[in-house]
Amino acid sequence: MNGAPDFIPAGRLAVDLNADMGEGFGRYRLNDDALLATVTSASIACGFHAGDPVVMRETVTNAAGRGVTIGAHPGYPDLVGFGRRDLAVTPSEVEAMVVYQIGALQAVCAAAGAHLRFVKPHGSLYNRAARDSAIADAIARAVRSVDSSLILLGLAGSALIEAAARVGIRGVSEAFVDRAYRRDGTLVPRTEPGAVLEGVSAVADRALRMVETGTVLSADGAVVHIRAESLCTHGDGPDAVAIVRAVRTRLEQAGVSVASFARP
Repeated sequence: MNGAPDFIPAGRLAVDLNADMGEGFGRYRLNDDALLATVTSASIACGFHAGDPVVMRETVTNAAGRGVTIGAHPGYPDLVGFGRRDLAVTPSEVEAMVVYQIGALQAVCAAAGAHLRFVKPHGSLYNRAARDSAIADAIARAVRSVDSSLILLGLAGSALIEAAARVGIRGVSEAFVDRAYRRDGTLVPRTEPGAVLEGVSAVADRALRMVETGTVLSADGAVVHIRAESLCTHGDGPDAVAIVRAVRTRLEQAGVSVASFARP
């Protein structure tokens, strides 16, 4: 079921299905192989918030072998907090650390005969870039300085998507099938109850609504308008594999093509 169709019929709905992965390190491993059998793109950790050189190489090789589009997933240098704690860093520091992490995964891809196609920030760095234009611009500059053909994946309607346009690179909007939204289109912080959604079937139905209607209900019941080319499920959750499989099945049963945003 992995991979994407060679073409999408005119007028047919289509969406990318992505997951964050390669987030194991040392003896700690996650079930990335099962995720790679279902998703069409993979955001691979670069060693700062998670991942290590061996895990990076294995994940890149497996993704390339399955035809899954490969992206770099840079985060704060915070293994203990899994990159989900905000750090007091400057835009200049963010730009440098993102360049560093993209370069690391780019080298792993080159050694494996694979191609890096996009960049998606992780965790608190991602959320900060969604609202902080200076940080968003730093990330976008970092991506452009390494390779202007790289795509920047970010929260729909966020400062990060605006930053991609400002620096002249392609930005792709994503939505989260397993995270609660505020009525302003931002994600409910993980420190708040109900921030991570449960219920495999309910999440799959929510994903289809996102694609078909371009909307999602906020945590307080408001209708939030989103237009996303990619849907994300967090790869470190206990039900991650079940959710990704259910989402893809639900989409395809409804006639939605599941295809990578990076394909020509």
